[in-house]
Amino acid sequence: MKLTRRNAMMLPAGLAAASLLPGATSAAEPEANDDGLYTQPWFHSSFLDLKEDVAEAQAEGKSLAVLWEQNACPYCREMHRVNLANKDIVEYIRKHFFVLQLNLYGARSVTDFDGKEMEERQLARRWRVNFTPTISFFPKDPAKVEGKPGGDVEAFRLTGYWKPFHFRSTFVYVETGGYESEPNFQRWLSDYREKLREAGQNVDIW
Repeated sequence: MKLTRRNAMMLPAGLAAASLLPGATSAAEPEANDDGLYTQPWFHSSFLDLKEDVAEAQAEGKSLAVLWEQNACPYCREMHRVNLANKDIVEYIRKHFFVLQLNLYGARSVTDFDGKEMEERQLARRWRVNFTPTISFFPKDPAKVEGKPGGDVEAFRLTGYWKPFHFRSTFVYVETGGYESEPNFQRWLSDYREKLREAGQNVDIW
């Protein structure tokens, strides 16, 4: 299932801070790398061979998530200031995922799962990635992606800025295999939210 920007549950940047989950810190200006992309010190360091990355992730019991960003992207900034400043969110992601950051307009050489090598910007077009932030999630088993373009074997795609609860839930959706048992993310999310509430957790979706 691939969601479009229209149904991506985005918020204007100025409203996002109101939807912090427990464990959030005060929103601070995120650090940027030499390409002007906001970054996190725990992002996966890679030789940009995606077959190797997914195999390395599996060896640690994790899945690969490719995060597409671009310079001066306001929604990328908000994702870093709010969602990735939240301790609970970051701990969950780091426990279960390798996050590889790519530049929508970058020129670094990346090797796709089928062995074809190209610049980041060419890979973005190949995968039909048009907006940032976009997160492409992949199955944990390397055999499910081997020999195929990444855009054809995604487990799930998150497009645009999502509020903290929905953002974290996408990682839960992939990690728990929810995308296999319930391909409709909205339906899965509704059930997941009710389970959390029944367990006594306060779910802030706004």
